[in-house]
Amino acid sequence: MKQLKTLLFLMVAICLIISCGRSETASKGDSLKKGKTKMVTLPFDVTATGNYTYVGPDTFPTPKCVEPLNIWRGIVDGKGTGTPVGDFTVHFDFCGDSLSFYGNTDAYMALSDGDTLFVSGAGRVLDGRLNDHPAFVVSYWRDPFVILGGTGKYEGASGEIVTDDYNSADDPYSHHHWKGTITMKKGKR
Repeated sequence: MKQLKTLLFLMVAICLIISCGRSETASKGDSLKKGKTKMVTLPFDVTATGNYTYVGPDTFPTPKCVEPLNIWRGIVDGKGTGTPVGDFTVHFDFCGDSLSFYGNTDAYMALSDGDTLFVSGAGRVLDGRLNDHPAFVVSYWRDPFVILGGTGKYEGASGEIVTDDYNSADDPYSHHHWKGTITMKKGKR
């Protein structure tokens, strides 16, 4: 009888150890699934056309520019498409000086699914064109921009892009070509 009690006690102990080990493993697996987000780095390649909705003194709609970039202000709204964002509308609000330097850029891309991606940059608009530009280019800028995060699937996003943008003699628009990388959450929300 003593051997039977010892055997039963041993079996209960083994069952308890096994069940505790399983629940601990399951809870660790659940926390990995719930608490961790995998980030991926993807190519970023977009094109857009913008309409200058305001270029002039920094009074529209309220002053935002600070010295030395407080001589003029530009606001551009447009549309574009690209990878990985798809179709989007774009808004730029930036400041400039008398030497065509620009900065204090507030810019965002609003995507068709409702998510928003924030970008910022600074540089200089140069007169003329480069050899690889179309003949109708009258001024251009090739400057680094950074991705500052966003909403939805772009929350916490980061990245670096280089602009290849220009103004045209054929139309009143700004033309934007951005390439680089974006690091963002894997999958969709």
